[in-house]
Amino acid sequence: MLSAFTAMIVGIALLVWGADRFVDGAASIARNLRVSPMIIGLTIVSLGTSLPEMIVSAIAAMDGNNNLGIGNVLGSNIANIGLVLGITALIIPLSVQSMTLRREMPVLLLITMLALLLMADGDLNFFDGVILFVGSFLLVAWITRIGLADRHDPLVEEFTESIPDAMPMARSIMWFIVGLLILIASSRMVVWGAVEIAHYFGVSDLIIGLTIVAIGTSLPELVASITGALKNEADLAIGNVIGSNMFNLLIVLSMPGLIAPGTFEAQALLRDFPIMIAFTIALFVVSFGRSGGRITRVEGGLLTSGFIAYLYLLYLQA
Repeated sequence: MLSAFTAMIVGIALLVWGADRFVDGAASIARNLRVSPMIIGLTIVSLGTSLPEMIVSAIAAMDGNNNLGIGNVLGSNIANIGLVLGITALIIPLSVQSMTLRREMPVLLLITMLALLLMADGDLNFFDGVILFVGSFLLVAWITRIGLADRHDPLVEEFTESIPDAMPMARSIMWFIVGLLILIASSRMVVWGAVEIAHYFGVSDLIIGLTIVAIGTSLPELVASITGALKNEADLAIGNVIGSNMFNLLIVLSMPGLIAPGTFEAQALLRDFPIMIAFTIALFVVSFGRSGGRITRVEGGLLTSGFIAYLYLLYLQA
């Protein structure tokens, strides 16, 4: 058990570090190729922060454990809104000024409904995985189009400042490869440790995916959002969460369907998916509500409290 806990802690720490190195390397490569900062931020950065979830879900699926991967997706999306945005707003209130983000939020809800439709029969099959995976490419194409159109969006300046300064191509490629290898190795550690802990305490792999693994793989979003908020880049902080949640539901959720298709625990659909939808709607309300596109500390506190209440519910049921 000590080895499992150690593997989890070290693996999660390496996941955060590896994701950061991977994103820096990928963003620098794109910058050296003169890709627009808006495109880099909306695609590479958002996809990069979802990479820990994607690799963890893929490795879990390769082990025939689709519940851990599905729990990781649902738990990460809940954690991104309740924990990441909640804590970030508690530190500093966030204002939504970017029209790009305002267009992305309804798309996030549509993607959520698509995932619900595909999972409604209690089975995530190969065809469902293909639909989600293809949807991720369509999302990237749509994001690229609006990114090229909105050159004066406030996100442009924030993305430009967040992308690493001129890094030689060779060094960028090195960090890209190192980050990817670290992500793969640390994901294997996290999956092994999570399964061992679940079996030791007699809880389901779904619960472990919803809690320890989900929170651990959401740490890159937490670090990025808090850093962005402290730099007065609120749109960037919110954009990281929205982008990550969209990619989680498309490319990350497709991994169990493509690699280990089959049925999953009913509670994922009956308990966790409705709660994820509730948090997504809460994000809409606090972003477009009476506070005029501003997520206040009170609202951040409500989001964080809701996340803690969700963890307590899982504890009671486990």
